Order: sequence, then C-alpha cells, then structure tokens
Amino acid sequence: MSDFSLGASLRVSDDVVFRELDGEAVILNLGSGTYFGLDEVGTRVWALIEAHGRLRAVYDMLLDEYDVPPDVLERDLIRLVSEMAEKGLVIRSDDASAS
Repeated sequence: MSDFSLGASLRVSDDVVFRELDGEAVILNLGSGTYFGLDEVGTRVWALIEAHGRLRAVYDMLLDEYDVPPDVLERDLIRLVSEMAEKGLVIRSDDASAS
C-alpha cells in the first residue's frame, strides 16, 4: 500500500479545494469528485503539509503540540497521509524535486 516515511515531501494536489469550518475541514478532489472530511487533528496535519511539505517537519510540530507517543504519532500520520495520497489529495514532491 504505502511506502511513505517521515523523509517524504508532499504537496497538495492542484485539483483540490479545501474549506475549514469550526476547526474541521472538507476537502474536494475536483478531478474525481471525491469529498474527504478531516477532524481537528487532521485539519492541523493538512495545514502543516501545506505550510512545510516535509513529513518530518509535520511530525516534529505535531509531537510538540499533542500529548501522543512518538510511535503512535508516526503510525497515524503515515496512515493519514497514505489515505490522502490514495484519494489524490496530496502527491509526493520529493520524487519530482528539481531544486
């Protein structure tokens, strides 16, 4: 399924529209017409991916913000990012990095 690791870099797909309401978010993939909902923590993950791209930075910030064991955070973050990638919401940017 997923071969994501904390070393991955991501970016939001071009065909995605994001809307936040009361700390939660709805994301629409315009290409597939698929909706994806995020709770408060998922919305924070999305914002950090948009701002930083590198999963390691996202992980480090979440580890500082939430009281969660590091291994649980890593597992849950990788699972969420994998699901987002499968739905076409985020794509790897490290594979196509030209800079």
